[in-house]
Amino acid sequence: MAAPLFPANAHRHDPYRNFKFQILIDGQPVAGLTKVSALHKKTEVIEYRTGGDPTHSRKVPGRTEYMPITLEQGVTHDPVFEQWANLVNNIDGDSAMSLVNFRKDIILNMLNLQGTVAISYRIRRAWVSEYVALPDLESNEEAVVAIQKIVIQHEGWDRDEAVAEPNES
Repeated sequence: MAAPLFPANAHRHDPYRNFKFQILIDGQPVAGLTKVSALHKKTEVIEYRTGGDPTHSRKVPGRTEYMPITLEQGVTHDPVFEQWANLVNNIDGDSAMSLVNFRKDIILNMLNLQGTVAISYRIRRAWVSEYVALPDLESNEEAVVAIQKIVIQHEGWDRDEAVAEPNES
């Protein structure tokens, strides 16, 4: 017998939708967030051979790498992306940068259809490596929403096991 997909909601058979999510930076939700790239990690494979068995390779895990995460936000007056990017590199020079605050733990929440947090991940020691303030602007373009984006580097993520499956009525 297979384990239930949703122990608290046995009636539920479909997975969570990918369009209900939020990012918290400094404990505040990011306004107008439209896209978050995948949480992706990759572990290097190290192959070796033993002296007594030279025709077969053995494989062991090596270094684990966490892929950068891209966050996209509709252009609004919310300055959160720009302010964070300016902590790493600032047009006013080195004295305007913050070596203390440029790394942040951020939260990625996946929500159920009722808007309740269903799954939560903490992304550790993240910082902005790329910032796009405005997209290409073109009057003949089909897209009607201007999107800004940041690419963040980080040192890993883990699931918050304290976030329990919400009871869906």
